[in-house]
Amino acid sequence: MEQIEIGLWVTAGLLVLVVSGMRVAFAAALAGVVGLVLIFWAKKDFDPDKFGWALTVAVKQAGQVPHSKVASHELSLIPTFILIGYLAYYAGLTQSLFEAAKRWIAWLPGGLAVSTVFATAGFAAVSGASVATAAVFARIAIPEMLKVGYRKQFAAGVVAAGGTLASLIPPSAILVIYAIIVEQNVGKLLLAGFIPGAFSAVVYGLLIIGIAVIFKSVGPPVTGFTWQQRFESLPGALPIVAVILIIICFVYNPFGEDAWGTPTEGGAIGAFIVFCMAIWRKMRLNEFKDALIETAKLTVMIFTIIWGVLIFVRFLGFADLPGAFSDWITSLNASPLLILVCILLAYAVLGMFMDAIGMLLLTLPVVYPAVMALNGGEDVSAAESAFGMSGEMCAIWFGILVVKMAEFCLITPPIGLNCFVVAGVRDDLSVQDVFKGVTPFFIADAITIAGLVAFPQIVLWLPSQV
Repeated sequence: MEQIEIGLWVTAGLLVLVVSGMRVAFAAALAGVVGLVLIFWAKKDFDPDKFGWALTVAVKQAGQVPHSKVASHELSLIPTFILIGYLAYYAGLTQSLFEAAKRWIAWLPGGLAVSTVFATAGFAAVSGASVATAAVFARIAIPEMLKVGYRKQFAAGVVAAGGTLASLIPPSAILVIYAIIVEQNVGKLLLAGFIPGAFSAVVYGLLIIGIAVIFKSVGPPVTGFTWQQRFESLPGALPIVAVILIIICFVYNPFGEDAWGTPTEGGAIGAFIVFCMAIWRKMRLNEFKDALIETAKLTVMIFTIIWGVLIFVRFLGFADLPGAFSDWITSLNASPLLILVCILLAYAVLGMFMDAIGMLLLTLPVVYPAVMALNGGEDVSAAESAFGMSGEMCAIWFGILVVKMAEFCLITPPIGLNCFVVAGVRDDLSVQDVFKGVTPFFIADAITIAGLVAFPQIVLWLPSQV
């Protein structure tokens, strides 16, 4: 059996394990170890006496992955960003942010839902975790929307869809993971997410307004706030704005000089500022403990997925599946843009059966080299490329596209994680209710992705300024 055949069979086995319900981290690790055993055993012509040797070598290869791949300075971003989000919640900053958005925007048709979207976008800019964002606003925003007469399915859908913005708006854990997998600059990728994230939030807001105008009973406007009340709500949201500005300055100095530090340092200082605000707001010890525990849980979940999937990725390297896939993609008699659209559609289908982080970790080692080959290679200039951008810019553009597809996967049935989180927080909602509520947002996501594909400068303008 050839290496490519082993790669294909083991990959098919992995998909069967995932579809059957096994966690991606464990399914990937198991498939990776089995694949490595078969690869090394095949070198000895499947001699039964050499199976023990193949198993030993495979286990040693797999055992090197957790430390060698995860002991990365860039990955230290993830717990600091997640901690910012949970500290902000337990300090009451998210409630203040939502209150400010409500007082300024709720007068629009569907205004309370639009306020929720923009509040989740603001929280996403200090959190970086979609699950945390969805859980927080399921507690804060849904009761407010139900109180003024919103349908519970629609209210739940708004929160689940709004929570996905944390995948794109920096600091984003998924963008950090993408940057590490494809070995691109973390700072530029984080910068690239700002404008597409804001664009996505605006598209969500316009969709909600359109629905509320057509179906007036869906989202009645909330009026009665005076200008004084609106301005009084702003100071409570300022700490969130301050943390966002600090992270931006640590990634990219807007004053034209060198950046103030690394993204990791920006995340750590942001967490310290939010911690100080939490103390000032008299956060109790048990709340601080809960914030640390929730941060640890989510961080361990993410790192476990990374460990498991990278074992499978090591197997893919031995099987040479990425190279074979790149050769096949570049040999197709079709336009590069059409092939890219087909790849994005494949992500939409795959996301119905896998979580976002696992999906990207599993596919990028194979898909990323193929997309870069389509554009002309890692070192191609913009003038000679297929997509009209250099290799570095193509990597950033494709990263934002696949992360947006990962957002889409967070709300697609049957395993849209954000929908399960919202249903889990609210006892009065079933998962089916949430899935019904997010259905209109599939249209918004399709419009956003089409816009990012058609107008790459939405993604590339900001990182090109660095």
